[in-house]
Amino acid sequence: MSIRLPPSALAQQPRHEDRDSDSGESDAEDEEDNNFDDWVSDSVDKQPCKSLFEDKNLPSVTDALEYDKKTHGFDLNAVCSRLSLDFHQRIRLVNYIRKEKVSAADASKLKGDEAFLSSDQYLLPALEDDPLLQVQEDDWSDEEDPISGPAAQPKDLQTALRRIQALESEVVRARQDLIDYRSLISQQADLASLVQDLGDAAGPSLQRRARDDDSHYFESYGENDIHAVMIQDKVRTASYASFIMGSPLLFKDAVVLDVGCGTGILSLFAARAGAKRVFAVDASEIALKARQIVKDNGYEDIITVIQGKVEDISLPDDIKHVDVIISEWMGYALLYESMLDSVLCARNRFLRPEGVMAPSQCQMMLSLCEAKDLHKERIGFWTDVYGFDLSAMAKDVYLDAVTDVVGPETLVSEPCMIKDLQLGTITPRQLSFSSPFSLVSTSDRRTKVRALLLYFDTFFTITGQPIPPDTEVHIINEGDAILAEVWPVGALPGRMPKPVRRESQGEGLKKDKITSFSTGPRSEPTHWKQTIFFLREPIVVQEGTVVSGIFHCRKSEGNSRELDAEIHYTVKNPRDSEPGDVVVQMYKVR
Repeated sequence: MSIRLPPSALAQQPRHEDRDSDSGESDAEDEEDNNFDDWVSDSVDKQPCKSLFEDKNLPSVTDALEYDKKTHGFDLNAVCSRLSLDFHQRIRLVNYIRKEKVSAADASKLKGDEAFLSSDQYLLPALEDDPLLQVQEDDWSDEEDPISGPAAQPKDLQTALRRIQALESEVVRARQDLIDYRSLISQQADLASLVQDLGDAAGPSLQRRARDDDSHYFESYGENDIHAVMIQDKVRTASYASFIMGSPLLFKDAVVLDVGCGTGILSLFAARAGAKRVFAVDASEIALKARQIVKDNGYEDIITVIQGKVEDISLPDDIKHVDVIISEWMGYALLYESMLDSVLCARNRFLRPEGVMAPSQCQMMLSLCEAKDLHKERIGFWTDVYGFDLSAMAKDVYLDAVTDVVGPETLVSEPCMIKDLQLGTITPRQLSFSSPFSLVSTSDRRTKVRALLLYFDTFFTITGQPIPPDTEVHIINEGDAILAEVWPVGALPGRMPKPVRRESQGEGLKKDKITSFSTGPRSEPTHWKQTIFFLREPIVVQEGTVVSGIFHCRKSEGNSRELDAEIHYTVKNPRDSEPGDVVVQMYKVR
């Protein structure tokens, strides 16, 4: 379906409110005692509180904040006021400083637009029962409180009553903020248990819905064919092999978790690279074959295959944390199948704080695509079939994204990154997103653009840190050295070659090696192909034509492993003073 809107509509994006600011006020009238104020006072006066910048306990929150102000020159209250942080952003700031060991100087330079201020990762306490997370800004200091001091005294009874009412509302909001925060922490700390409890409480209908989303998905991975396709994808398998086998400093003596192991090929690479323990997890029946494959290759003393969902399993031998998580979780359009949710769950449950995700980063790219031949193949041919008009059959093609391969000559613009997924920090909530894009035609002649094309680039780093902004993905073509076999020729089963150590571990990790591959048209085709969004009305572009808009992506309500995409765009030709109407099209990725 496509819709035309006035250009101004493109800027009118929905806002997501955390909660109704008036919620809970009716409860306040029934609870006019001072328990909340007393509790806050006690927490400030009696609970010891650790400095933000060193391992030093102070008698109270007030003392700790004053100590940091005098010793480290960091005034938390002033910084929160300067940045206009709300309650949850203050919590993120405190946890960010504690978790990342941020210096006082760096913390003072924050601008308020940093990504961590919207990341749910930093809502989880860095310290258990941290008193700094249990008080509002007003409890930290009253130096800037406009209500305190002689100048702020009310002049009459009416003003005094209004201020009392305002203060009561603030207390209610503060109480509700703390309730919301405790609830959020409780949910994230034991999410698996919560899901199970909800399923039990809701009865068979909810449990059946979860099975409906998962059953076909896991059954499909129990068959041979899908694994043959993936392993025979040279770009995919050789890139993983190159990173794992070429990073002995990372894998030597490491404990590795392979999420969605399939045949266990990545686990075998990790064992051969020097890992001391590898846990290969898969929920499908392929785990039974993987177990036999491990045994056949003589790695059963290193690789343990576990059949089950990573959300539910426990690691054997009382192992709580792993050093590296490897997984080939990517689906069509990167996020189709929603396997990344399970990988992030594994990260939160098992990866040690300094651990590495492999891959460490993926970027979704969008481009203008001529798609002439593909359009003719999928849509155009229906207009004349043995002399009959069957064009009604083509209408449904516009409802679904198409997965296919196009050549580099079909691209009519440079790509625009619409989503940067950093696997060490991203949360499941951030996998539904809205992203602006601007695509400038590079065509030297008038050309019809029949589709927008989406693909993704994948990066591996041995530190797990984000890649530098100017990093270019490695384009793999036939004959590329990475497509050659990277494992030793003639290696006998059970004979693990010793990794070559060319430098000390410290020096090696400083030089962050980057391995990457692309699923775009300029690379050797992969089994992911590309995702094509056909436009109902082709765009006629010339050099300099700008197609800009917003790309929306979220999990489908009907099946959480499918995606709903919605694209809003306008077209502005070089000679036009204003862009045209906004066009809206919606698609399923399935």
